[in-house]
Amino acid sequence: MDAIRNTVLEAWMTEHGYSSNSLADAVNRAVEQLTGRVGGLDGSSVRAWKAGRVAWPKSATRTALEDVTGLPAVALGFVPRGRPSPTPAPSHQEEHDMKRRTLVGGIAAAAAAAAAPGTASPRRIGMSDVNRLNKRFAEIIASDHRHGGQPGIEERAAALADEALNLQNAGSATQRVRSSLYASGAAFRSSAMWAAIDGRRYEVAKAHMREAQSLAEMSGDQAIKFRIWSHAGTMYRHMGRPADACAANDVARNLHLTRRDPLFASLGLARQGAIHGTAQNRTDTRRAFERAQDAMLRADPADHRPVWLLAFYDQAELDSLALSAYLSLGDYPTAEYHAHRCLASLRPHMVRSRAITTTRLAHALLAQGAAEAATATAMKVPADAATRHARVSRMLQEFGAALRATAPRSTTVQTWTEHTTTWRTAA
Repeated sequence: MDAIRNTVLEAWMTEHGYSSNSLADAVNRAVEQLTGRVGGLDGSSVRAWKAGRVAWPKSATRTALEDVTGLPAVALGFVPRGRPSPTPAPSHQEEHDMKRRTLVGGIAAAAAAAAAPGTASPRRIGMSDVNRLNKRFAEIIASDHRHGGQPGIEERAAALADEALNLQNAGSATQRVRSSLYASGAAFRSSAMWAAIDGRRYEVAKAHMREAQSLAEMSGDQAIKFRIWSHAGTMYRHMGRPADACAANDVARNLHLTRRDPLFASLGLARQGAIHGTAQNRTDTRRAFERAQDAMLRADPADHRPVWLLAFYDQAELDSLALSAYLSLGDYPTAEYHAHRCLASLRPHMVRSRAITTTRLAHALLAQGAAEAATATAMKVPADAATRHARVSRMLQEFGAALRATAPRSTTVQTWTEHTTTWRTAA
């Protein structure tokens, strides 16, 4: 018997904008979330479904497909083994009569619906709604790179996370859309967490972290899980808790994602190196950064990655983390080397990162006895960052204290004191 084409699945794919290849990719990701192994489907597998050559996919594949579509397999036109095949297609005359009856019945049903008060159909939530939220998220990320750590950024990101959750209850949606909304909500809440970390508001950051972790689990998105646990590692590192930092960062590094994508592996290793620096593990620090650099060189720039990762992680960020680690270790020449590399490759919009790196470079120079060069470097930090960014402000206060201890009553100290007075006036 000839295979009967699965027109129901074809119609669903057309309605939701899936090609054979893109549906295969989505199901493969769902299989990985279910089994821990990436699925082996490709476009030809889906074409076999549509052609009816595969009438009932294997169990794990079928469950993953149901997760992606939000529909049971039988509602997608698949026929369980042992059941009779669908009735053969009607003759031309039968098909004409069926269409006429359907049309007449449809008109009558539409008229009845129009006459009935308060029976508007529920809203359909789609990927266009998710994309609109993500566009606004990109604007928050841009603001974070300019200013960083501000309560306003944290509040905007948290509000956007609430909007994503509200959309879940605003209408019907496929499982793919719902998972994307949870992933977006987790990403927004994670950005609120990062703003709180950057502003040294750690208790608030922990509250955002718990909410973000819950949303990430519901989304099943490994990339956002990586981001949240990696942020947690950074938070504990800034709090001076390297054991907790290492444990949190290990959760991120052990996700399957890091084995598929060397860029995620590189970020996890670079942050691990910074943690080892805080813990005074010199050998582990060096090894982590060597491996992070190697992984970055293996990463394919053309691979699809989340906007939050592409927005900040590059060679400059790797050198920034190395700078932080070697400062903690007291290896000031190596720290200075990474500072200059970072400043040379920083993208123009990374204003916050430039201020942090410049301040750390000043510390490295001062620790090597170059007080004048260190002061001149510290004076390059913009007044806005020096007075409004919690981390930069604290590091500059520590720089001033170290400068006064190193070269008391010198003209360099006087120059620095006068310069910081202009900051306070500007603020």
